[in-house]
Amino acid sequence: MSEQVDVVVLGLGVGGEAVAGALAETGLNVVGIEGRLVGGECPYWGCVPSKMAIRAADLLAEAGRVDGMAGHAEVTPNWEPVATRIRDEATDDWNDQVAVDRFTGKGGRFVRGWGRLAGPGRVEVDGTTYEARRAVVIGTGAAPAKPPIDGLADTPYWTNREALEAKELPGSLLVIGGGAVGIELAQAFARFGAQVGIVESSGGLLSREEPEASELAAAALRADGIDVRLGAHAVAVRHDGERFTVTLDDGVDLGAERLLVAVGRHSDLSALGVDTVGLDPTARQVEVDEHLRAGERLWAVGDVTGHGAFTHVATYQADIVVRDILGEDGPPADYRALPRVTFTDPEIGAVGLTEAQARDAGVRVETGLAQVRSTARGWIHKAGNDGVIKLVADADAGILVGATSAGPTGGEVLGALAVAVHGRVPVETLRHMIYAYPTIHRGIQDALRDLG
Repeated sequence: MSEQVDVVVLGLGVGGEAVAGALAETGLNVVGIEGRLVGGECPYWGCVPSKMAIRAADLLAEAGRVDGMAGHAEVTPNWEPVATRIRDEATDDWNDQVAVDRFTGKGGRFVRGWGRLAGPGRVEVDGTTYEARRAVVIGTGAAPAKPPIDGLADTPYWTNREALEAKELPGSLLVIGGGAVGIELAQAFARFGAQVGIVESSGGLLSREEPEASELAAAALRADGIDVRLGAHAVAVRHDGERFTVTLDDGVDLGAERLLVAVGRHSDLSALGVDTVGLDPTARQVEVDEHLRAGERLWAVGDVTGHGAFTHVATYQADIVVRDILGEDGPPADYRALPRVTFTDPEIGAVGLTEAQARDAGVRVETGLAQVRSTARGWIHKAGNDGVIKLVADADAGILVGATSAGPTGGEVLGALAVAVHGRVPVETLRHMIYAYPTIHRGIQDALRDLG
C-alpha cells in the first residue's frame, strides 16, 4: 500500500520533531515516523533527566561547603527524590503521549514504527510506503556506542539510559569512558554516596577539550573520592550475577555492583535503507551540505549528520532544513562557534577551536589564561571556585577562534565568548569593553590581558 504526502520525517528526535512540527504548521501534509519515543534522547535520558540528577548532587556538595562560610550543615543523601522527579516531571515514566499530541496538534500525522528508505522520496513502514512530494528528512539520531570489549555484550551493563532509569543507587559504580556523559554521571552518583571509578583510555578526561579543562575535571572528580584511571584500557568484562569485574590492560581487576559504559554515540545507517538513495550504509553519518541536503528531496538533521550530539545543534539545523524545504532565504549552517558544556562541578564550557585544533588548522595562535579564583567573584565565592577562562586567538586576524570557560556557571559565562567567536569581534574591541564587577565573566578581561 502506498500513499502520497508532502513530507516524511523519519525519526522524531529533537531535530526531527522540530522539523516535522514546523512544516505541519504551514499546512503541509507531514508524516512523522518514530519507533522509540518522540523527542528523542534529550527529554528522556539525556539533557533533562541527567541535569536533574546533577542539580540534586550539586546541592549536596554545596551543603558540604557551608562550614567555614556560613555556619555548619549536615545532609543525608537520598536518591529517591531524584528518581521520582525524573519519572514524574521529566519523562512521564517514559511515556511520550504529550510529545505525540504536541505534534499532531500542529497538524502532523504520527506513525509509530521503524521506517526505512525505499528509494528517492519513499519511506516504508509496516507495509505502507509513503511517497513524499516535497521532502524526506532523516532524523534518526544516535545510540550509545558498544565497545568491542571481551565479554561485555553478555553482561547487564548500563548505558546512560539505564543509569537514569535507576530507582535505587548502587553501592559502587565503574564507568568506562571519560567524556561528558561519563564524568557527569560519575560525579552525581559519587555525591550521592556511591563508590565510583572511571576508566579512560586516553591521557585525559574530556580529551577533545583543552588540557586545562581536562586537568580541572580530573582534580574535581578525585576531590569527590572518584578513582580516575587515565591511559587505562578495559580488555575484558565479567558478571557473576551480582558484581562486575573489569580487567584492564595492565592486568588489574576492578569490581563494582554496576558498570556504566559511556564511550560515545553512533548512528547505524545500515538499518535505514540509505543505499536505496545512493548513500553509504557503512558510513558513520549522513553527509550533508551547508543546507543539510543529503540528496534529491532528501535532508538530514541532528546527531545523524555527525556535527555533534547536542540538542542545540539539532534545533539549529532544524531551522535551516525548514527554511530550505519551504524555499525561504536564510544563512547556511556555520559551526565555527559551536558551544558545548559539560555539567560537572566545576561546569566546563567551550566554544570554537581548542588551541591544538587551531594550530593543526595552521592558525598563528595566541592564548590568554585567567584563574577564576583570582577574580573578585571567585575570591568571594571561595568554596567551589576552581576554574579557568582560556582564550584562543588568531593573531593575524585579531579575533578569537575558540574559548573555554570553566568554573561556577561556566556554561553561562560561555555566552559572551560564543558571541565573540561567532561574530568575529575584534580582540581590541573586547579589550575595551566594560566588564561588570564583581562577576565571574570579568575573568574574560583578565584572560585578554594575558593574551599573547
